[in-house]
Amino acid sequence: MNAADLGLPVDVPSTALFTDQYELTMLQAALRAGTADRRSVFEVFTRRLPEGRRYGVVAGTGRVLDAVENFRFDADVLGFLRERDIVDEPTLRWLASYRFRGDIWGYPEGEVYFPGSPILRVEGSFAECVLLETVLLSILNHDSAIAAAASRIAIAAGGRRLIEMGARRTHELAAVASARAAYVGGFNSTSDLAAGFRYAIPTVGTSAHAFTLLHDSEREAFQAQVDSLGRGTTLLVDTYDVAEAVRTAVAIAGAELGAVRIDSGDLLLVAHRVRQQLDELGARNTKIVVTSDLDEYAIASLAAAPVDAYGVGTQLVIGSGHPTCSMVYKLVARARSADPRAPLMAVAKKSMGAKSSVGGRKWAARRLDADGVAEAEVIGVGEVPPELKDRQLLVELVKGGETVAREPLDAARERHIEARAGLPMSATQLSKGEPVLPTEYV
Repeated sequence: MNAADLGLPVDVPSTALFTDQYELTMLQAALRAGTADRRSVFEVFTRRLPEGRRYGVVAGTGRVLDAVENFRFDADVLGFLRERDIVDEPTLRWLASYRFRGDIWGYPEGEVYFPGSPILRVEGSFAECVLLETVLLSILNHDSAIAAAASRIAIAAGGRRLIEMGARRTHELAAVASARAAYVGGFNSTSDLAAGFRYAIPTVGTSAHAFTLLHDSEREAFQAQVDSLGRGTTLLVDTYDVAEAVRTAVAIAGAELGAVRIDSGDLLLVAHRVRQQLDELGARNTKIVVTSDLDEYAIASLAAAPVDAYGVGTQLVIGSGHPTCSMVYKLVARARSADPRAPLMAVAKKSMGAKSSVGGRKWAARRLDADGVAEAEVIGVGEVPPELKDRQLLVELVKGGETVAREPLDAARERHIEARAGLPMSATQLSKGEPVLPTEYV
């Protein structure tokens, strides 16, 4: 959810310089050549999924809308461009009044995607659209990578609760975006307070090993935490001897102890031993939380363990080995002149290797089989076949420069759960494989 919608005092600076210099030099040349006002269509897509991934997850759409709204060239930004002599004075005058007044369509946040899917379609003049390339790709590549990793981790967790705790393993601003994307992908909460503040994601956290080491004994540390946070708190039990710590924890908090956290050792073995010990001590409702460099494979290996929640940090915020989705932003159609009535013509990059693209303003739909399970991602130009009209994937996000599709973050989260459930069962396999749906061009 947007901070403004929550009434939160979060100031968002201009996003105009979250771009590459060549966006502005292209603008200058197009203005001089008289081609800047040609109606254009750009699309965001990826030519392939990260190796071994079965599907992608669209995330960052809400942040994209924020970025477009805040793409403004204020006096300080214009002064920087003038001082560096990056563009000429006519271009600076054009930038001073820049507002995106075009249209944006895209896959709604939380939806799944496949190679070639037109994840975002940006329409307007060449000048106003080309400037958005870098910031849009920055957001979508990062957030979609994190959300895809989160989705795989959620599958491996099998319904057990997931805590995002990767803030200390990435850039401080990326940490906030990562927590948001992880929530879309299926995580339940975050340890990052900035993410909770900005996006209303539930936050959790109790204590680290430092708190135990601060005190003269583990008993004193546990007592202090329970006195402060109540019996329902989570006590960290692996600073010294786990079995002794569990006994001490239950002795202090009783059967009302909320949870114990295990952060080291053979998690499968230790979790079984701790569960047995808690039950024997009468703390049958006390939960077990495990952390310690987890990823989807480690979590899957703990499926038989009596674990109630997982905390995941490093592997999540690096996309579990795939920190980007390799999305690109390509011009796929443009008018023959600046006349607003001029028809669009398809354009496409033709090159050696796998870097060519498909021209034309595209639609996308997901075809279902007789059982209602997705069987293909269908992409086309022109008229949508009647049988696919009700299965179209792109929704209007921005119309005439105005955002028309702002939604709560929980809506994206719920959409992802539904979209993933509509895929073939092989989508939930963690083993490497091809995309679970083929892409068909019509």
